[in-house]
Amino acid sequence: MNKEILKLAIPNIISNISVPLISSVDTALMGGLSALHIGAVGLGAMIFNFVYWNFGFLRMGTTGMTAQAYGKRDNAKIIHTWCRALLLALILSFLILLFQYPLGSLGFTLMNVSDHQYSLVSEYFFIRIWAAPATLILIVMMGWFFGMQNAIYPLLLTLIINITNIFVSYILVTQYDMGVAGVAYGTVIAQYFGVITAFVLFTYKYKNLLLSYNSKLMLATKEFLKFLSINTDIFLRTLCLTLAFGFFYSKSASAGSITLAVNTILMQFLNWMSFGVDGFAYAAESLVGKYKGAGNTKATKRSIKLSMVWGMGLALFFSIFYAIFGETLVYVFTNKPIVIKATIPYLWWMIWLPIIGTPCYIWDGIFVGLTAVKAMRNSMSIALLVYLLCFYSLSYLYPDTKMLSEILWFSLLSFLAARGILMWLYYYSKGLKIV
Repeated sequence: MNKEILKLAIPNIISNISVPLISSVDTALMGGLSALHIGAVGLGAMIFNFVYWNFGFLRMGTTGMTAQAYGKRDNAKIIHTWCRALLLALILSFLILLFQYPLGSLGFTLMNVSDHQYSLVSEYFFIRIWAAPATLILIVMMGWFFGMQNAIYPLLLTLIINITNIFVSYILVTQYDMGVAGVAYGTVIAQYFGVITAFVLFTYKYKNLLLSYNSKLMLATKEFLKFLSINTDIFLRTLCLTLAFGFFYSKSASAGSITLAVNTILMQFLNWMSFGVDGFAYAAESLVGKYKGAGNTKATKRSIKLSMVWGMGLALFFSIFYAIFGETLVYVFTNKPIVIKATIPYLWWMIWLPIIGTPCYIWDGIFVGLTAVKAMRNSMSIALLVYLLCFYSLSYLYPDTKMLSEILWFSLLSFLAARGILMWLYYYSKGLKIV
């Protein structure tokens, strides 16, 4: 079981750890310009996170259902899950492009984009929005590959996309002086290149599954409604997650460009940690789903236990790494003395972040594999209330704006801790019968 976990997790960790590399490189590229540019890219990226994270159900739902079908050796269900997810991705991407202007306006308002930031953030947004179809299709393809117990293809895709993104963004920013537009175009070009590569890989290995395709079964009302129901619960769960992080950025932006720049940089630490431990969460999605589909209770429980053990081991590594090299990482993200000086006092939060935050990420993977989507939705909703209660209670007790970042980070860690505790309670009380 350990070998099986590592076989899935290691490629996932490598591919996932390269995802925040894009954000980190974008932050570093903008860090050489100004705090305003750092904040603009941070806000623009957060708006897209708000949009795309809400469509994370396309990956999670696809992984869970595909993994269970894989465990049952049901080729028809495997290919129909893929087709339904792609159809839904195309419909949603069309709606995103159709409503891009009201969507952008809403995002700018929610993120408290100031007048002097508006031109940079809007430029970034209205360029990157055209990557929506490619991004949603890639979300589906990644989830489906994970469900098929294939972590190598997502690794190849992620590396190809990220290398392309970094290379194009670097050239456009440094050689053509395109600033914010350069990193936006880099993302768009890389995403479409990734889609082409994904379909080439699918055709190479899985084209025979298309022989099991049946249009009537694919659009069967009962199965399609079940597919939509699972994804709706995951959507509501993810909406709470994006609200939490959107709230964090919004409050940071309201405190000024320096506070926003500081928290944008510190959020890179969270990104590196979360995408790292998510390697084991994704392994849990694949294995738990496969063994549940196969009806192997013993193996399902063992995969749950060992996924958590491996995830917490990696979390400890991140805590030690941040304790030793945290200050050095700040210098990687910016060379502006005022931003560096303002960031360093908050590094101690980053040491505690992996230990407190990791359990909820691993439980997410476990619940996806079990398709325990209602429990995921409920635990996330309660944790969001805990987060907001912490923030507003502490803001009332400590109204000094100098305490804002401390309050934000304490509230965010409380949110992560509450998610982990609530999901553990769900599993402890109901076991594999959780829904």
